[in-house]
Amino acid sequence: MPIKLKDVDLDAEIKDKKEYRERLGKAQLQMLLIQRFMYQHKREALILFEGWDAAGKGGSIRRLCEHLDPRGYVVHPIAAPTAEEKDVHYLQRFWKRMPGPGRLCIFDRTWYGRVLVERVEGFATKPEWKRAYDEINAFEQLMIGAGTPIVKFFLHISPEEQLKRFLERESNPFKNWKITPEDYRNRDKWKEYERATNDMLEKTDTKHAPWVVVPANRKWYARVHVCEEAVRVLSKEFKCDVKLPKGWRELSE
Repeated sequence: MPIKLKDVDLDAEIKDKKEYRERLGKAQLQMLLIQRFMYQHKREALILFEGWDAAGKGGSIRRLCEHLDPRGYVVHPIAAPTAEEKDVHYLQRFWKRMPGPGRLCIFDRTWYGRVLVERVEGFATKPEWKRAYDEINAFEQLMIGAGTPIVKFFLHISPEEQLKRFLERESNPFKNWKITPEDYRNRDKWKEYERATNDMLEKTDTKHAPWVVVPANRKWYARVHVCEEAVRVLSKEFKCDVKLPKGWRELSE
């Protein structure tokens, strides 16, 4: 059964810094082996990130890509559609961003905006966003059928943790650009977004593209969980060996 947000253990954490660095470093190098396999065999993959504002999507993406060759991946930060994009089907702007052979494509926000922000904020009519569940499932099935695996992450935090991070961003001169009045306005609609997210998880958690809901109240845990799960799914889909050589720590320096 698809998971509900209320069932996620937000207390999950990694307390030991040595364990965090060990597990993160291992997963990052395994991602590098997967990237090399993709390049050699001309395979492509998609990794999707959704989640609450300030849930740590950017930090998780940065750790996921830290050891990758920048020539072999692209990160698409998705904002509101342009006036031109609003005149075409909502999936069209994503189709144009699909990766080529040998490349990894990461989306920071995705086509699921149709059933999340566009639903809650009224940018899509009820018939439009209700129809989108089947459209999205078909779209992902099309990609997977063509040999492109998809990993889908939703980073989940509590309202209390979100507020704490908002306030930290406001006081940090290197992060205050990330916080806007719109972030606080979205907080006022937490229940609506929670309902929309649970519907999304229920209707688009498919066998070919299941959701990975990440407990993200603790940043160390979330980052490691994302990296390890990406390795698990992609190595299985590509049937590639991600066993690290003996002395991998020294070799990676």
